[in-house]
Amino acid sequence: MTDGKTNESKQATWGGRFEEAMDDVALRYSASVDVDKRLAEQDIAGSLAHVQMLADVGVVTQDEAGRIRKGLETVRERIRTGAMEWSDDREDVHMNVESALVEEVGDVGGKLHTGRSRNDQVATDMRLWTREACRASAARIDRFLAVLALRAEHTVDVLLPGYTHLQRAQPVRLAHHLLAWTEMLDRDRGRLLDAATRMNESPLGCAALASTTFPLDRAQTATTLGFDRPMRNSLDAVGDRDFLVEAVSALACCAVHLSRIAEELVLWSTQEFGFVVMSDAFTTGSSIMPQKKNPDMAELARGKTGRVIGDLVNLLVTLKGLPLAYNRDLQEDKAPVFDAFDTVDDTLEVLTGALAHAAFQPAKMQAALREGFLDATELADWLAARGVPFRDAHHVVGHLVAKAHATGRTLGELTLDELREQNERFDESAFAALDMETAVERRDLPGGPARGRVRAAIAELRERLGARGVDLTAFDVREEP
Repeated sequence: MTDGKTNESKQATWGGRFEEAMDDVALRYSASVDVDKRLAEQDIAGSLAHVQMLADVGVVTQDEAGRIRKGLETVRERIRTGAMEWSDDREDVHMNVESALVEEVGDVGGKLHTGRSRNDQVATDMRLWTREACRASAARIDRFLAVLALRAEHTVDVLLPGYTHLQRAQPVRLAHHLLAWTEMLDRDRGRLLDAATRMNESPLGCAALASTTFPLDRAQTATTLGFDRPMRNSLDAVGDRDFLVEAVSALACCAVHLSRIAEELVLWSTQEFGFVVMSDAFTTGSSIMPQKKNPDMAELARGKTGRVIGDLVNLLVTLKGLPLAYNRDLQEDKAPVFDAFDTVDDTLEVLTGALAHAAFQPAKMQAALREGFLDATELADWLAARGVPFRDAHHVVGHLVAKAHATGRTLGELTLDELREQNERFDESAFAALDMETAVERRDLPGGPARGRVRAAIAELRERLGARGVDLTAFDVREEP
């Protein structure tokens, strides 16, 4: 199936073992440079650390290291400016960079690969890239948290129904609802940073699988590259990608949380709810219905979650049957990792903008509080506080709800005599318990929706963000609810 191509590119890559050129189809099938050239910065950083260590331990001379270092910096600048010519014939980012280096500095460039393999090289590159990606995504989460903190500050006095089973349940503050989103996302941030910490060990120097005979100083390259330590086992260092699974798992969890937020925005922006009007900048129209204003960005955020979950499954399935140590299957780790980070980062950006400029509708929320008997629990609690076992109180109020529903009234519109028909302990003070603001303020416990608790939670969130260097004054958000 070969087309008579010369053996030059293959021999340059693999040495003298092979006599036939690689088949074009096989070359195209196995080439990864279109994907992994994204690792060029990390690849060159690892090479710079490696060659300096080689010089320091006497494997190459300082002059040779200086020439290689200068050549690498030239290649890096070529990549940054877009002047680099990437070639599938060289398969991947590593061979493209090394070949460009040799073209730049001559045969001395070939000494760069002394004591290392592409196996430990790519494992190092992926740890460097993913470590930084985790930190960058955590910073994006912080920006979303900052917007939510500011929106919460402006909506402390706005009440809306809280839901269970998507049925109106009890009144809460809008700020309390927004703060629930921040808790979910803050945990996602922590998971990403935990993953970044755990992956912060250096595979460099483990070579193909069994280390090398050269006197490498693995601790030096680890320190130079910002790792905490060298990895302890060479087989594990080149043969596992669990650090990617952990990072993408954190991303999948974050994507699920973002999807849940997006789903609420979709629901809230319907005419049936009417709790929010999304900004024109984050909505689209219909190709046929002029009146439509569709929450497409929220819907896409919801839909793209499936991609991230798929990326996680992709990684897990790739790893599940692999023996130690390196196998070419691991070449397939990069596309799902890059896609997962890109997708979650883009979703964070778009939802941050959407929430910054969305117009909440307090009047609609207030109107929704008047339907659905959200004050029923208050009446049951009122009885329980006066010695009625809560299960009995629950039963009593259930009868009152049925009566009010049958007669088209609210609980507050029932008469005292009607209340006392169900339990003689009722008196006029029971009606005060049905006020929505009173109901929320009575829930004055840590984690509850009372005004003081919500303000304290916002202050604590502000303090956390400030400690991370997030300046809330830099964010432009809609102030009026």
